Amino acid sequence: MGKEEVGKLLEEKIVGFKQGSLVKGRIAKVVGDEVIVDINYKFDGVASREEFKRKIDEIVPGAEVDVVIESLDADARGLIPLSKEKADVALNWEKVEKCYEEDCAIEGFIFKSVKGGFRVDIGVIAFLPASQADITPLTNPSALVGKKSHFKIISLDVVRRNIVVSRRRYLEEEKEVNRKDYLATLEKNQLVTGVVKNIVDFGAFIELDYGIVGLLRLNDMSWGKVSHPSQILSIGQKVEVVVLKVDSEKQTVSFGLKQKTQDPWENIEEKYPVGSAVEGKVVNITDYGAFIKIEDGVEGLLHISELSWTGRIKKPSEVVAMGDTITVQVIDIKKDEQKISFSLRGLEPNPWPEIMAKYPQGSTVKGKVYSITDFGAFVEIEPGINGLLPISNISDTSIKHPSEILRKGQKIEVKILEIDAKNKMISLGMKQLEGQEKTQDTIEPEEEENQGPSQ
Repeated sequence: MGKEEVGKLLEEKIVGFKQGSLVKGRIAKVVGDEVIVDINYKFDGVASREEFKRKIDEIVPGAEVDVVIESLDADARGLIPLSKEKADVALNWEKVEKCYEEDCAIEGFIFKSVKGGFRVDIGVIAFLPASQADITPLTNPSALVGKKSHFKIISLDVVRRNIVVSRRRYLEEEKEVNRKDYLATLEKNQLVTGVVKNIVDFGAFIELDYGIVGLLRLNDMSWGKVSHPSQILSIGQKVEVVVLKVDSEKQTVSFGLKQKTQDPWENIEEKYPVGSAVEGKVVNITDYGAFIKIEDGVEGLLHISELSWTGRIKKPSEVVAMGDTITVQVIDIKKDEQKISFSLRGLEPNPWPEIMAKYPQGSTVKGKVYSITDFGAFVEIEPGINGLLPISNISDTSIKHPSEILRKGQKIEVKILEIDAKNKMISLGMKQLEGQEKTQDTIEPEEEENQGPSQ
């Protein structure tokens, strides 16, 4: 090719260069804050290194780069001004506009911290407000600089070429997708680990991965009695729970803690057969009996009538106290109702068959007035064994109150009218002895000196 032909081609190429043209070039060298670019023109070009900061790996000699010619007038060094940023806009604006219209996520690079936020390269330069940088408030904003991430475009001004992006919105939407996907994997009876986020009177809220929060109700925490969730859990505690129910439509889940262990009532009849003796702890006392805990989740009633064979117990607290460890006999189990009944007297011999033999109906016995009521008097015929002497059986003479004839602690002779061993009751009569001579068959009470009720 002759010199004339080469000159003609070069002239045609030079004519193709003009202000605003998008051209390809190769990085020749980096000098301070400037990048010298060979654009195959009679002059090399120069662009600010800052425009390349988002892509450091591109600033190497020989790397191909797209630039826009800002002017064909060379400076004193023989370099024409170029813009890498404008080239990026020209090449990527269409892509950005489409992404904005379709509300899709776009990948970008956070390359600089500025007032109020960050500069982000998404193919063009966009602004990321600090409030949109993360789901939670930033504690160390500089840590984001140099990171790649995805963003949602929340504002686009075509005329001014201004773009505002949000990393926060992308993260929230991604979290919601992951949340739904994870929720779909949860199944009933599955074991999962979460963190206690909040405690209320009726239970605790447990947070799993992806922000899934479910309720662990109070009655699902323990087989035993729990008055408040704080007795078992604390905020921030990691806990393994059982998935009880998943509602995909409402996106809710409920958990259980006690379900990790077997229901103690499942084989209650095999563990504690009726008639067996078991050890338990007194956990509550009422007027009608005491509640005995024999294991977590299994409490039963020791009725006041089962405390003693004599029936003289007025209050359970006369025999047992809160926190006492005692041995009781299992006398009844209602598995379906989760009820179990105990007896203390069942571990001792029943004295009533012996009493019936010792005090046959019609026999006369000496006793001591134990207490006086409006309807009669209770007479102790031997330690722990009382009989009722009704007011109508005290005297043939009409009286308004037993105290007209009797006094507490008085020794009297009475007749055995009836013994009801089942209900632990003895009916006595005194008037039935009036006019009847003393016989040698009178049964003396078995008592030591000073024994019996106090005066």
